Amino acid sequence: RKHPLEIPPPSEKDWLKEDEEDFFLQDPDRKLDALPQPFRMINKLVMLVFEDAMEIIERREMLREAQKLKVQPTKCFPTAEFQVTGRANCLAVSGKYVFVGLSVGLAAFKVPDCEEVCAWDAVKMEICAIHASDLGNEHHVLLAVDDMGLVWLFCFHKGGLLLVKILNEMEDISKRSTCVEVVLSPGGDYAGVLLQGNTKAWLEIYRLPKDSWLKEMEKNPGAAAGLTCRERRSSWTSEANIFLLQESPVSANKADAKLSLPVLLLKVKPPKPITGSSFKSPLDALKKADDGSMLGLGYDHLIKDSQWEQQEAIFRSTYREYLEAEGERESKEEIPRHATFHFLLPSRILQVEPEMKVQPDVPAGISVHWDGSHNLCLYLLNRPLKEKSDSDPKPDVVWPCAAPIACSAVSSCSRYLALACEDATITIWDKHLGYPLSVTAILEERLIRSIHFL
Repeated sequence: RKHPLEIPPPSEKDWLKEDEEDFFLQDPDRKLDALPQPFRMINKLVMLVFEDAMEIIERREMLREAQKLKVQPTKCFPTAEFQVTGRANCLAVSGKYVFVGLSVGLAAFKVPDCEEVCAWDAVKMEICAIHASDLGNEHHVLLAVDDMGLVWLFCFHKGGLLLVKILNEMEDISKRSTCVEVVLSPGGDYAGVLLQGNTKAWLEIYRLPKDSWLKEMEKNPGAAAGLTCRERRSSWTSEANIFLLQESPVSANKADAKLSLPVLLLKVKPPKPITGSSFKSPLDALKKADDGSMLGLGYDHLIKDSQWEQQEAIFRSTYREYLEAEGERESKEEIPRHATFHFLLPSRILQVEPEMKVQPDVPAGISVHWDGSHNLCLYLLNRPLKEKSDSDPKPDVVWPCAAPIACSAVSSCSRYLALACEDATITIWDKHLGYPLSVTAILEERLIRSIHFL
């Protein structure tokens, strides 16, 4: 035979009967020990539960094996731990130093060996936010905001913190303003502080005299040795890598040197609500109009209050049913109290006068947009000294948008600007070329709260 001998399939007459099925698999001793009802049904239910459990276990094992094949994130463990006086609220890194905002002041640590360099706790204030920038030659500038909304400007050099000025300090406490947001430009050339009073808000831009600071500190190296700094000693435990910082009873020598104060460049106020004109004739309006070198915000126009009231009446009569369905509420137009601003490097949209010297790595202007505003306002930082800093300056460039601007972001190279409006539209602008690169509309009317470049 060419093929092996096979067992032929049984014919119909050879089929087993139900009562004889699997009789050859049963143990002769247990043939009479079969489970009666309802135990057989319970046995089937238990076996069914067991099979379902095994399927779940196999499915989870397959998922676990598939998860192992994916790229796992690297787990980082702390290499050293240190204890500080009080509670650590915030920190900032500049160069090889880490500045920590504490509940009782400031502390500076060296990155390589995690050694505390100095601490500042002269007034026992709680630091809630801190920003730092490297000025070069072991000099750093710090902006700290305490729990009372005061902005403290420090200069760090050779292991010492030197208090320069409290930017929003007022003798009359009732007139004191609180800091909402603070931004330090890369390189430490400018600082922006968004302040808020009882009824109004405004933005202040300061020029930091970092070149003067470098010269003054080099002339008097002992100034930073401890005008506002206390030395501390640390004990090192090698087993747990923990710093135990203890305050030294000996304070550092005080210095009489003072640094140059920052210069207030701009004081930007939020745009006023557009109201009826007070001009009596078109000639009066033309006298107050701009010279054509900038795009205005709509303040100098010849529209009377009666025309605004007529336009409002037409709108209400046209959309009466929609206003009634949504439960119209009387609301007065309020002045915005929060703004988002960014420092911008020189570009084509920020044209500087030829006599002004511009450095490619130093900010040349700022972009500001207030809450609920359609306009992105650009201001030049290289302004003539004849302009008063406390006056309300007009923007040098205005970019109107179709909807109120919700948030914005600037790339690290300061070339690209992203604007997200309340209609869920994101526009990416190339500031060097001066035109938009892309416009993306997010469906379903999503509200964009923040946007970032990666």
